[in-house]
Amino acid sequence: MDRAWWKESVVYQIYPRSFNDSNADGIGDIPGITQKLDHLQDLGIDVIWLSPVYQSPNDDNGYDISNYRAIMDEFGTMADFDEMLEEAHKRDIRIMMDLVVNHTSDEHAWFVESREAKDSSKRDYYIWRPGKGGEAPNNWGSFFGGSAWEYDDASDEYYLHLFSKKQPDLNWEHPELRRDVYEMMNFWLNKGVNGFRMDVVNFISKDQNFPDGEMTGTGYGDGNPYFVNGPRIHEYMHEMNQEVLSKADTITVGEMPNVGVEQAKLYTGSEREELNMVFHFEHVDVGSGEYGKWSPQPWKLTDLKTIVTTWQEGLEEKGWNSLYWSNHDQPRAISRFGNDSEAFRVISGKMLATCLHMLKGTPYIYQGEEIGMTNIAFESIEEYRDIESLNAYKDFTSRGTMSGDEVMHAIHERGRDNARTPVQWSAEDHAGFTTGEPWIAVNPNYKQINAEAVLADPDSVYHYYKRLIKLRKQNPVIVYGKYQLLLEQDEQIYAFTRELDGERLLVLCNFSQEEPAFALPEGIDLTGSEVLISNYEVGGEAGLPALKLRPYEARVYRLN
Repeated sequence: MDRAWWKESVVYQIYPRSFNDSNADGIGDIPGITQKLDHLQDLGIDVIWLSPVYQSPNDDNGYDISNYRAIMDEFGTMADFDEMLEEAHKRDIRIMMDLVVNHTSDEHAWFVESREAKDSSKRDYYIWRPGKGGEAPNNWGSFFGGSAWEYDDASDEYYLHLFSKKQPDLNWEHPELRRDVYEMMNFWLNKGVNGFRMDVVNFISKDQNFPDGEMTGTGYGDGNPYFVNGPRIHEYMHEMNQEVLSKADTITVGEMPNVGVEQAKLYTGSEREELNMVFHFEHVDVGSGEYGKWSPQPWKLTDLKTIVTTWQEGLEEKGWNSLYWSNHDQPRAISRFGNDSEAFRVISGKMLATCLHMLKGTPYIYQGEEIGMTNIAFESIEEYRDIESLNAYKDFTSRGTMSGDEVMHAIHERGRDNARTPVQWSAEDHAGFTTGEPWIAVNPNYKQINAEAVLADPDSVYHYYKRLIKLRKQNPVIVYGKYQLLLEQDEQIYAFTRELDGERLLVLCNFSQEEPAFALPEGIDLTGSEVLISNYEVGGEAGLPALKLRPYEARVYRLN
């Protein structure tokens, strides 16, 4: 078994705009992160994944980059970045940057030059095509609504943008573009950055015929088959590894919508020399309806277990899993998979943490998850800031597909701003995030849910996370042990074992507010077992043929 520091690490994602504001302008910043490094060191994390901090006009909150080698003014200066990096390294915390190279901002110098003339040396850095019969080159829809093509008057051509029209897609077919991207990556690695999370990186290779896609309910064609895991993707990833990643001791994870286990083996198998891990979205997509997350449905635990188990078993011998419940694009974990009512918020938060951290793979904690933050339900669409949610509201209501109330319900459940409200540091105004006016409103529950309160409470979600992280560092079986699912058909209990070198753990998680009784499978005996961690006091059930778990209870046993 190949052991590696990034397999043994726990990663913490920071979305800088919402993390901590040091200068009272209402926007989180890099000095604000430096101020909170002791909080992260105390928690026990090893790596910070930093969402984009590069110069950007912020059409898509920093995922539209206008200069890869400069820091966004709102976030501070390069000197601030260097200081944060140095202070993180002093605390044995590595920094993983967000690498956004499927697209840039339309304000990036490359695109400005590309747009100036058809014979510009940067024209081929982007994807330009003539129209077809007075229309766009094909029928693809953008992820943010509308066509994926934008017409340019001056050159009478269209450029491709899979996201916002201010996010033109880069043309990875062009060798000089690739060379410039690799040079930029080396710039950051030479500074001392420790790796990259790569934004929608499996979109960078497009079918050069750009065929029409199958029509969808949006009124546009589905281009996914022609740019997801595209024809040259593995060639590009291997080249990036050879030119950049193999020359440093890095941690890498590719964000990859619509990636399956077999593809993930190609991306993450060590002999392939591409990436360490991928982020897939199958588990966070459970309960998506006709319009994806915008028509949320009840979800079943058996579906979730099937997805997780497929990935656990699929990458058991080849590849490595990244483990997460939430990130800057997902709703809050407790609201999505647990129960955010006052009665069950803390206990279900601990259960979810147990389930995730006991799986095989590298766990990712999203900011605020460790203090038990929950979704926000703003009353009016005007209070939201996320371009995806705002566009969805406009699209669905203008076409009469859904009523305003229906879209708002979906945004409350699944919108990205759930994760983007400021981190709740204290019960002071604006949750101690800022002394100014925050860029997006703070969740009103900050008086009850905040870092100051959970740090002072030894029974809090925060201290439970600390225990889980410490256990992982002390027990190789949690990192490297083989996973086996138990009670496959149970709709309330998620049970599995982890086994390494004769040591065996049993993990039991109740995903319901009921008290289900169940029998353990043959061959699992709790006699003489030790409770490693649990979110309730555990009595003397050991040796019983049947168990009963309390609402959202989690237990981990070390078996004899």
